Amino acid sequence: MTSLASTLQLFFTERLARQRQASPRTVIAYRNTFRLLLRFLQDRTGKAPSILDWQDLTAEVITAFLDHLETDRHNSPRSRNARLAALRSLFHYAALRHPEHAQLIAQVLAIPQKRFDRTLISFLSPAEVDALLAAPDIDRWEGRRDRALMALAVQTGLRLSELIGLNCGDLQLGAGPYVRCTGKGRKQRCTPLTTSTTALLRAWLQERGNLRDQPLFPTRTGRRLSDDAVERRLAVHKTHAVQHCPSLSTKKITPHVLRHTAAMSLLHAGVDVAVIALWLGHADIRSTQIYLHADMTIKERALARTTPPSVQAGRYRPTDSLLTFIETCDYPDHPHRRHRGTRPPPPFQGSAQQPVGIIPRSG
Repeated sequence: MTSLASTLQLFFTERLARQRQASPRTVIAYRNTFRLLLRFLQDRTGKAPSILDWQDLTAEVITAFLDHLETDRHNSPRSRNARLAALRSLFHYAALRHPEHAQLIAQVLAIPQKRFDRTLISFLSPAEVDALLAAPDIDRWEGRRDRALMALAVQTGLRLSELIGLNCGDLQLGAGPYVRCTGKGRKQRCTPLTTSTTALLRAWLQERGNLRDQPLFPTRTGRRLSDDAVERRLAVHKTHAVQHCPSLSTKKITPHVLRHTAAMSLLHAGVDVAVIALWLGHADIRSTQIYLHADMTIKERALARTTPPSVQAGRYRPTDSLLTFIETCDYPDHPHRRHRGTRPPPPFQGSAQQPVGIIPRSG
């Protein structure tokens, strides 16, 4: 076993599991990153992953792998930066264990993250939400599950990982109903539920048998839904919802769009941004500022409170025809003609008989 293989194994078993106690989502993200990297190196060098060593992971190779993610796998710059963060974590761990590769490690750690444009968020209007919730076929088991899942996502703004990680016991539908979830950083939070969402979830919970330790939104075989499965179900329901709400055809429906929709609904209702940050589980309130930029109603209210400048429309008219003629008069052959962007030649100083800078002697 090479030093790279042993270090990579210790990185998962010692660094992530014991020292950092990383969450399962973090371990999965790191695992996928290194799996993609090892397969990329195997296709590029023809070596099996178990015999690769540190000299195979130069900065040029890592850069080529990141470019491969964008060009061949069509990853966004955000995904590229997330993969690079996982690689940096490994190389930071290897810096103290392999000082003989200090120069190579420093070159990889110097690879910068890629900048990207921050576009406005996308969210759904109330009419679009109603059309999407009405799309599932409630005569089928999957349709009732998907409708309950989407209604919960739109009302609470839970992340996709939080939604598919819910168990039946995480719902409290008695007095003061709420849902309890574990978010980023293993932080738990409770989100209250509306009357309509509570009624929908109560019916679904009865159908599930109220098995507290079982997934709230399972597959037919009882396993948890995967990220891809939820996105595929949303795409199917969008196709049916477009027939009743054509504006959905121009929007990409993802679980995060449903999260944005919940935040914008709170913002339009006049809820303070700090409360929205607590509702969504944001560690920093600056993450919630994106909703202020996307809300045109707040900007329109601010515009209505301002006084527009009293400027009258019009065009320039000269005060006198003779002055206009003189100001626009131009002689193209004149030696001192002023050209645009240049200065006129300096005035002549002195004469042929009297050089400049020489003081004549008196008497």
